Amino acid sequence: MKTVFSKTFAGDKTAIEKCIINFDTSGKKFDERKRNSLKLFDLGNVTINVKSFKVPNLVNRVAYKSFRDSKARRSFEYAHILLERGVLTPQPIAYFEEEGLLFGKSYYVSNHLSYDLTYRDLCKESPYLGNEKILKAFTAFTYELHQKEINFLDHSLGNTLIVIKDEGYDFYLVDLNRMKFGPMDFKARMRNFARLSPREEDIIIMAREYAVLSGHSFDEVFEAMFQEIADFQEAFYKKKLVKKRLKFWKK
Repeated sequence: MKTVFSKTFAGDKTAIEKCIINFDTSGKKFDERKRNSLKLFDLGNVTINVKSFKVPNLVNRVAYKSFRDSKARRSFEYAHILLERGVLTPQPIAYFEEEGLLFGKSYYVSNHLSYDLTYRDLCKESPYLGNEKILKAFTAFTYELHQKEINFLDHSLGNTLIVIKDEGYDFYLVDLNRMKFGPMDFKARMRNFARLSPREEDIIIMAREYAVLSGHSFDEVFEAMFQEIADFQEAFYKKKLVKKRLKFWKK
């Protein structure tokens, strides 16, 4: 197992290594997904979050072994880049990769963050549905990402954790393995909203705030943002329909 810890980490490395070795039989499930799984481990007064990436397909097992950085490594390295640029994310601790003839499983370890809600709660039935203050603050946060040349390709409903503070809100990015860094033109900035709320009233709030911050007109921002979101929604539901039909034929 290849093991890389953050240079600043001063905790119990041996205890964390044991969490990885015993991942399948220990820890508390936090979020079970088709592709990956998350577990929490208590180490004294600290809780860590371990994300286990499943073994990729054969092509990617070759690619990750020789040509591409693994998702765990990218998550780890991108977390450090975010923090260096003043963007919040749970503190990165380490990443692990199974070594062999082909690439195997990998793990990303970070501090566990206690949070109040995710962006998803702003566009579903919850006490935060359509909350204008949080939507405006989130839009300002996204504008800050763009100004810092951070294109978070998985800028979606569940990947921003929100902590409510007396003086406002803190936004933490998670699921970090898909990012690009560099200047973003207007179209790329608007496309970055594509996976967010499809509710028109939410888009109006975000477009109005982004227009104020960027100097573009509201109409220009709203039309571009609305179109990107509509295109994504159409493609998303077409894909779901195709998958549903494929499952039917498999039966």
